[in-house]
Amino acid sequence: MYKFKRLFLAVGAGCLTACSVLASPSDDAKAVADLDTQFQAAVKNNDPATMDRILADDMILVTGRGHTFTKEVQLQDARQKGTTYEHQEEEAGTQKVHVWGDTAVVTALLWIKGVQDGKPMEHRLWFSDVYIRTPTGWRYTFGQASLSLPPIPKM
Repeated sequence: MYKFKRLFLAVGAGCLTACSVLASPSDDAKAVADLDTQFQAAVKNNDPATMDRILADDMILVTGRGHTFTKEVQLQDARQKGTTYEHQEEEAGTQKVHVWGDTAVVTALLWIKGVQDGKPMEHRLWFSDVYIRTPTGWRYTFGQASLSLPPIPKM
């Protein structure tokens, strides 16, 4: 009985220690929201080091037209500055983060404006980014972007 009590106390103490370092869902949501905002800024600034830190190695982005982009393709575009951005930001107030344990999904309306392959471009689109908690922190593992929304009518 004494050995069982010691084992129970040791397991319980370990659980309390492990549980105390886990963030609350609202802390996780804030961390992922901040990370996704950092990622959008890294894309805008063609910052492959920050993108590499945030993207999971097996990350895939799927566009509204069904094109897929791997982590390496995105990093290569940033290194070569294939796209230069005037805007690459989430529209204020549109970002929502939902957390389920070790998975989080960020959804927001993104405004992109710049030059891609020498041609001007401008898009507003919805995206959903999936983040997974890893032993080294949250990593962006999957993204889905909508087709470009119609232009906003000028008044």
